Amino acid sequence: MFEKFGALLVRRKRTILALFIVAVIAAGGIGSLVIARLDSGGYSDPGSDSAKAGVYLKETFKVKDPAVIMVIDSSSAITDPTVAANAAALESSIAAQAGVGKTLSYWSAGGAPVLASKDGKAAYLFVYAQAADASKTKDLGQSLQEKYDGTYKNLTVHVGGIATFSYAVGAKISKDLALAETISIPLTFILLAFVFGGLIASAMPLVVGVSAIMGSLLILYLISLFTGVSIFALNLVTGMGLGLGIDYALLIVNRFREELHAGKSVEESVIKTVATAGRTVFFSGITVMITLASLMFFPEMFLKSFGYAGVTVVAMAILGALVPLPAILALLGTRIDKIVVRRSAITPKEDGRWAQTARFVMRRPVSVVVLSLVVLGILAAPIQNIVFSQVDSRVLPASNKVAIASQVMVDKFPGQEGNPIEIVIPGGANKVAEATTYAQQISLLPGIAHLGQKEVVGNDLRLTAVHTMGPRTPAAEKMINALRAIKAPSGTLIGGVAADYADSQAGIARTLPLALGWIAIGVLLLLFLFTGSIILPIKAVLLNVISLTATMGAITWIFVGGHLNFLVGKFTVTGSLDTSMVILVCVVTFGLSMDYEVFLLSRIKEEHEAGSTNIESVATGLQRSARIITAAALLLAIVFAAFVTSGVTSIKTLGFGVAFAILLDATLVRALLVPALMRLFGELNWWAPKALKRFTISH
Repeated sequence: MFEKFGALLVRRKRTILALFIVAVIAAGGIGSLVIARLDSGGYSDPGSDSAKAGVYLKETFKVKDPAVIMVIDSSSAITDPTVAANAAALESSIAAQAGVGKTLSYWSAGGAPVLASKDGKAAYLFVYAQAADASKTKDLGQSLQEKYDGTYKNLTVHVGGIATFSYAVGAKISKDLALAETISIPLTFILLAFVFGGLIASAMPLVVGVSAIMGSLLILYLISLFTGVSIFALNLVTGMGLGLGIDYALLIVNRFREELHAGKSVEESVIKTVATAGRTVFFSGITVMITLASLMFFPEMFLKSFGYAGVTVVAMAILGALVPLPAILALLGTRIDKIVVRRSAITPKEDGRWAQTARFVMRRPVSVVVLSLVVLGILAAPIQNIVFSQVDSRVLPASNKVAIASQVMVDKFPGQEGNPIEIVIPGGANKVAEATTYAQQISLLPGIAHLGQKEVVGNDLRLTAVHTMGPRTPAAEKMINALRAIKAPSGTLIGGVAADYADSQAGIARTLPLALGWIAIGVLLLLFLFTGSIILPIKAVLLNVISLTATMGAITWIFVGGHLNFLVGKFTVTGSLDTSMVILVCVVTFGLSMDYEVFLLSRIKEEHEAGSTNIESVATGLQRSARIITAAALLLAIVFAAFVTSGVTSIKTLGFGVAFAILLDATLVRALLVPALMRLFGELNWWAPKALKRFTISH
C-alpha cells in the first residue's frame, strides 16, 4: 500500500505540492480566528452535583457569580464619610461601564459587615456582567482592570475575579508564546542545519510543522463552533507541531538519503522511503494519537481540549510527512544535500559510536539495567511528596495585578465572600427543622467562617457558607467532602467554586482507570501489530511508566519543593501541582516516548528480518536510528523547554516536564535500557504465538 502511495506521489508531485500550498494558506487564514474563541477555564465536570447546583441556582434563584471582584482599600475606616462618598462615586462610574449588569458593594449593601475587611479599612465591590458569554466577560475584566486598577481619589483599587483572571492568563500566555517562539525557533533552525548537515534539508521540518500547526488551527476553530476549547491547547499545537515536524522530517529525509547513497534513482528512493520510513511515521503517529485521544475521556473541557489539539496536530503532522514532504523530495532529488554545513550528517557511518554503545551495553546488560534503574529510582523518589490542586491566580507571576488582588483578598478578609459554598435544598421551605439542623452542623465544620444569606424561592431553599481557604486547594476539597458527609435533607445539592473543584478532582480520579486502560490496550495492540512480538510491547509500556515516574519525581521536587528557580524561573510555590497539567504531561510524554520506540524498533526489526542476529540487529538498528532519535529529542526538548520562560506556572510545568521526559527517554531509556533488555531476552524478543503472527505487519 505504501509503495503504491509513494509511486503516486512521485507521478503527481507538482500537483500535490501546489494543492498543499493552497491548503496551508487557507487553513492558516481561517484557523487564526480560533484565538479569539479560546477559553482560559474548563476545569469543571459538567455532569457533577456542583454543576447541577449551578444550573439550579441560575434558573431558579437567578444567581449570578460576580465577573469581577474589586477590593477598595483606604488608609481610613470604610465608614469614613469621605471614603464612602468616593467609593459611591467609583461604584457609580463602574456601573455605567458598557457590559456591566449590576454592582454590589459594602456601601451599596447598607454597610454589610460580611463585605468588610478584618481591619475595617477595605471592602468588596462585586461587578456582575451583563452577558453570559465568556469572551465578553473576559473583555469586561480587561477593560475594568485597565481603567480602575490602581488609585481612585484617596482609594486604592485592586481588580480581580474570574473575568480578570481569564483575561490576564490569556494575555500572558499569548505574550509568553511569542517569546518562547522567538527563543526556540532561531535556535532550532541553527541546530537543524547542524543535524541535517545542509541548509536545504534543514528546511524540511517546516513542511511538516507548518502543515501540522495550520491544519490544527483550522480544525480547532471548527471544533470551537460546537464546544469550548482551552487557550492552553495552543501551546501543545505549536510545541508538538514543530516537534513532530522535526521528528518525522528527520526520519523521512535520513531514509531518502540512505536510498540515494545506496545507488537508487530519485524516484526509487522516494518510493522506498515512503514504504519504510513512511510506514514507520504512520504507525508511530497512530500510536501517539491513541495515547492523546485518552484525554477526551475526561469530563473537564481543559483536558478534552488537549485531546482535540493532540490528536489533530499528530494527524496533520502525519499528513505533512507523507504527502507534501515526499513530493518535495522527488522534486529536489540530489539537491537535498546542497549547501553543506556538516558533511558527516549527510552520509552517516554504517558502524559508528551508537553501534559501539549498543555492543558495550549488550556485553554488560545486567549491570546497565541495575544502574539505570537506580538512577531512575533516585529521580522518582520525590514523587512521595506530590500534592494535587487546581489552577488559581497563583499560577500568574506574583507581580501580576490579578495575583496581587487575590493575595490582598486572602490577607485582608476573613473568608471567601466572592466564592461561597452554595447549598440548594429543593423543597427546603417545607423542611424547616431539618434544614435548620443541617445549617447548624455546616457552621461547625472546620474552615467555615460563617453562614451567609438564606433565600427562598417557591418551596426551594438556598443557603450560602463562606469558607476561609482557597477554593481550589486540597484543604477546600477536604472541607467539601466533610460537608457532603453530613446528613442533609433529601435532594440537597452543593455547589460553588470549592465544590466544583472537589467534583473536578473526583471526575479525574473516576476517569483515570478508563484512560489508562485505553492507552495500555491501544498501544500494546498497535505495537504487537507493528513488531509481531508479545514481549516488546509490554517492555515498552513498562519502561515508559518507569520513565514517567522519574519525570514526575523531578517535577515534584521543582514545583512542589520550590527548587531550581535559576533554571525554570521564578514562580509562586503553592506546595501542589495542577492535576490536569500532571495528566497532560504524562500523556504527552508517554505518546512521544512511544514515537521514539517505534522509530527504534522499526529499524531493529528490519535488520532482524533481513537475517541479522538479535545482537547485530540491535546494534545496527541503534546506529541507524539513535542519531535521529537523539537529535529529534534534543530539538523537541528545545521547543518545549522554551515554555519554561512563561510566567504562567502551568506552562512552565508543561515545558519542563515534556523536555525533561523526552531527553531522559532518548538517552537513558532508548540508548541503554532498551538494548540491555533486548540482549537479556534474546530471540524471545520476537516471540508470539503462531496463531497471532499472521496479524502482524511485514516490514
